[in-house]
Amino acid sequence: MAIITLTTDFGLKDHFVGVLKGSIYSELPDAKIVDISHDVAPFNIQECAYILKNSYNSFPKGSIHIVGVDSEATQENQHIVVLINGHYFVSANTGVIGLITSEIKPDKIVEINIPDSLHGSFPVLSVFVQVACHIARGGTLEVVGKPFNDLKDLREFMPRIVDDGKKIIGSVIYIDNYGNVVTNIQKHLFEAYRKGRDFELLVRNHKIKKIHKAYNDIIDFSIEKSKRKGDGDLLALFNSSDYIELAIYKSNLKTVGGASTLLGLDYRDTIMIDFL
Repeated sequence: MAIITLTTDFGLKDHFVGVLKGSIYSELPDAKIVDISHDVAPFNIQECAYILKNSYNSFPKGSIHIVGVDSEATQENQHIVVLINGHYFVSANTGVIGLITSEIKPDKIVEINIPDSLHGSFPVLSVFVQVACHIARGGTLEVVGKPFNDLKDLREFMPRIVDDGKKIIGSVIYIDNYGNVVTNIQKHLFEAYRKGRDFELLVRNHKIKKIHKAYNDIIDFSIEKSKRKGDGDLLALFNSSDYIELAIYKSNLKTVGGASTLLGLDYRDTIMIDFL
């Protein structure tokens, strides 16, 4: 039995997540359901895309990923299934799959067309669950839809290269549970334009001249403890997904604050890298 994952902005207060799971189990009693996240900010497609891109590939091929963010169908927001690298994504055509397809070409895309599906305010239940269960039983995509070629992408995920490659202008695309700020600048892009040069990462009134590989790289254990950088200090690093991330070492967003609050950064805010 294939794994079915759930990524939504439903939260856990209401009954919606429970209803989805109950409906899947009613169809497939032996189903394996995994929650990726239900705390995506409401209708935040970019946040959902980042979470999906950095989680789906940890699952075995054949997994089915239900995406329940901005899922109501319109003429410009079709219901689709995308097959990428052996993974099925059941979603609305919001651009949420675009961060994955920017690196891997889809094997197949269909627009969902189920004659007996109910048109209502909960399409993740009435459409996506039905399609996911069909796929989990070994059903083909041709049964649930027709070929589709108008997949949206997310332009906002692309940083800009300016001043003849001397500057990269990026933006905030995700803020995690610690208040760490993830930018849309990936390591391979940074290194391609750096060409061995020194640089300054400019954010608000701060200049950062080094990007670390791990959070505790900020600590120089060779010097006296009282003189070291450590708790509460700002750093930049390439995170586990190879995006440049800004963090306050050992911060607590709920008490002293994290990089997002202490730097005053929010989604879409600008950061810049200046190669010297």
